[in-house]
Amino acid sequence: MSGDDGKPGQDRVAEFTAFRQRMNERILAEDNQVVRRFFALDTQTYRPGALDVKTKELLGLVASMVLRCDDCISYHVAQCKEAGVTREEFFETFGVGLVVGGSIVIPHLRRAVDFLDQLEAGAAGTAGHCADHA
Repeated sequence: MSGDDGKPGQDRVAEFTAFRQRMNERILAEDNQVVRRFFALDTQTYRPGALDVKTKELLGLVASMVLRCDDCISYHVAQCKEAGVTREEFFETFGVGLVVGGSIVIPHLRRAVDFLDQLEAGAAGTAGHCADHA
């Protein structure tokens, strides 16, 4: 895929970010306190505390890999990148996810590395909290 400027991966990252933002706004526009509270809880979970944001995002990335959720993996890859995770740290984290989740994680690992490559190539990142992470 290529984006408006012809850079590979721009479309995937931009589409993921735009869809996520649009749908989160749509979902949160509903008058449902359970959904709103879950989104808020998710946001609070990733704030710095005894563990810093970088560590929490790496934990989220491993959990997402083991649960095999590509949207969550992409989200956490972007959040990890924003938190300053290095490529070496990503691959150590990918290794943990692979060992814990087993070989079934490999297709998700491929997409995670592809998404990371696209982010590093300058594609738009994501912002906000998780809950689809929201």
